[in-house]
Amino acid sequence: MRCYLHAFLLCTVLTLFSLLYVVSQLASSLEDGDERVVRERGLPDSSRHDAGSLLRKSPGLVGLRGGGGDQELDRCKSLSVSYWSPYWRLPADVCGVNCLLETSLRERSGPAARGHADERSHLAVVACGPRLEETLTMLKSAVLFSKKPLHFYIFAEDVLHDGFRNALESWPRTVRTRFNFTVHPITFPKENAKEWKKLFKPCASQRLFLPLILKELDSLIYVDTDILFLRPVEDIWALLSQFNSSHLAAMAPEHEEPRIGWYNRFARHPYYGKTGVNSGVMLMNMTRLREKFFKNDMTPVTLQWEEILMPLLQKYKLNITWGDQDLLNIIFHHNPESLFVFPCQWNYRPDHCIYGSNCQPAEQQGVFILHGNRGVYHDDKQPAFRAVYEAIQKFPFGGDMEASLLRPLEASLQSTTHTYCGRASHLFTKRLKESAASVRQDAATVQGG
Repeated sequence: MRCYLHAFLLCTVLTLFSLLYVVSQLASSLEDGDERVVRERGLPDSSRHDAGSLLRKSPGLVGLRGGGGDQELDRCKSLSVSYWSPYWRLPADVCGVNCLLETSLRERSGPAARGHADERSHLAVVACGPRLEETLTMLKSAVLFSKKPLHFYIFAEDVLHDGFRNALESWPRTVRTRFNFTVHPITFPKENAKEWKKLFKPCASQRLFLPLILKELDSLIYVDTDILFLRPVEDIWALLSQFNSSHLAAMAPEHEEPRIGWYNRFARHPYYGKTGVNSGVMLMNMTRLREKFFKNDMTPVTLQWEEILMPLLQKYKLNITWGDQDLLNIIFHHNPESLFVFPCQWNYRPDHCIYGSNCQPAEQQGVFILHGNRGVYHDDKQPAFRAVYEAIQKFPFGGDMEASLLRPLEASLQSTTHTYCGRASHLFTKRLKESAASVRQDAATVQGG
């Protein structure tokens, strides 16, 4: 009996090794075939940085070894090899044999493991006209409270480029080590550049073309120039991890209270949900934006991002009031499954307090991102918003946040209680105090170490 058992175990081991040998040979043959495809098609060498976009369109394993870093592909995506989906039936951009070994690892590590190598949050802003100082104050708020590195993509008129470079390069070296930046020209399609540039505000519609300009970037936070971060940028960046497989962008509702909503009362075009969405703070998975085919009301054929923008403008340009934000509302009206909606405290505007507080999440957790639209940082209509802006603008890098930021701000806010937003100003400082305390704690840890 014991001899039979030994023979059975030996056969089992030999069978296992035979299967491993067959799998390795199969993988090797696929790699050789892919390399022949690369040579025959004249595709660039996979070690080159710019080879990624070409290689990924090739079948089998081609394109899964190129790029690296930010461009590394999720090789198995959401598919794995099974009886119903053998490797020879997998789509061209799925790795096939490697899925057998990688799927379980991918499910455990997922985007967290891939994102560990690059912890940067990528932030874009578009500035035209007299927006230099306001934009710099926004960028300053991003740097003050963030703990992870940042990369700023600044799209600006040519006359502003030197102003941005000189100002950012003049910031203290200890601050400069926490971010990188690139300054880009305003770029629209040549045949319709003037029409796009004058839509709503100067250059505001540039945000629609960011997925087509920053082609190597997977994800991005877009913000208007009149944004102030009251908590670290990486906190809103983390919302990208909450996207499901259909989501490709995220925004906050335009209004919480339908009775004072604009879209549901005045819009002459389709809009998202009950009250529309506001695009002043927008998360974008730009890879998905570039790849998605969008349903629309212009043609029964679905259109990609680069194909849908101009026809949409031509159809609705006489009916839209808020420019590119209206176009985004129309797109996501027809593709609601593609939009992730985050709460109002991530895009808190005067509308949330001008008639009494109506942003319930902010009541509980405080304001995370302040959006001073309608120029309220620069006039006396909403002095509470202006007080926060001026406090951050005047705060010296390296100063004590309690003495040089929070105390002066609270003193200024006390004089704004004659307004509804002034009465809700404790919501502005609630999260700001926590962010400042975290910064102080980190600084003390560094000094103590």
